[in-house]
Amino acid sequence: QGQLLESGGGLVQAGDSLRLSCAASGRSFSSLRMGWFRQAPGKEREFVAGFSWSGPRTFLADSVKGRFTFSRDNAKNMMYLQMNNLKPEHTAVYYCAVANDRYGSNWSPNVMDYWGKGTLVTISS
Repeated sequence: QGQLLESGGGLVQAGDSLRLSCAASGRSFSSLRMGWFRQAPGKEREFVAGFSWSGPRTFLADSVKGRFTFSRDNAKNMMYLQMNNLKPEHTAVYYCAVANDRYGSNWSPNVMDYWGKGTLVTISS
């Protein structure tokens, strides 16, 4: 079945950077579509960044362009989210997820097939 495990979250100050990691185990997810999502308190889960084999290319939500960067390491079966110049509004639980439709571009959380348990990112002002 495979599992995803996020790490790298924590409490930082506004303006700091964090790098989140997502490790896959049990199976390889490197050939699938993968991405990062977040859910802030009282809000719905939303797409942040991802990679699709259509292109292939990476996708970024407009709200994080110029600030967040998606990357992956197929050899290590991992994906990363580099987050720079963080703001309090970036506070959320961040999840990594994988979809079987490797060529898709629909980043609705409902179409993702595998999820990690999330890592909490808290930005203090």
